[in-house]
Amino acid sequence: MQDLPNLILVGPMGAGKSTIGRLLAAELSREFFDSDHEIQSRCGADIPWIFDVEGEAGFRQREAQMIEELTQLEAVVLATGGGAVLREENRRRLRERGTVVYLYTTVEQQLKRVAKDRNRPLLQRPDREATLREMFELRDPLYRATADVVVRTDRRSPRAVVNEIVRRIQRLVDPFQAKA
Repeated sequence: MQDLPNLILVGPMGAGKSTIGRLLAAELSREFFDSDHEIQSRCGADIPWIFDVEGEAGFRQREAQMIEELTQLEAVVLATGGGAVLREENRRRLRERGTVVYLYTTVEQQLKRVAKDRNRPLLQRPDREATLREMFELRDPLYRATADVVVRTDRRSPRAVVNEIVRRIQRLVDPFQAKA
């Protein structure tokens, strides 16, 4: 699948973008990037600190710059932050510069996966479930509008999700090969 463009993973926190992205990159012999990790690496600070100092608007600006840069690379797997789709310029870049896979997960699954995670500034509120539901209502339509493929991750191993992504992407690249 060398003729395949960049593969870009979008979805909410706890969907498995980083884990699945690493496995997918290994499966396809591609380089893997995580936009949140790249932001932290370049800033020398973690995301909660960036939120504290610059606010969400400052973080989103850094995120947009990182997406602009990373989507210009070729033949990579890119995991984006959960809020990357909030800006139209990001959605446009993602659609134009790669094949976008939405890793769909339910709020219930997100709660289980991020239960002990204190590194998520938007979840540092009393009612995590209500916060996740609000984010889902706002973001799910944006993920769907941006994605070429939607893959459910609930109660599935990362390897099973990677296998499904590879099958689904092969159909996009060569619909006849997938039927053979």
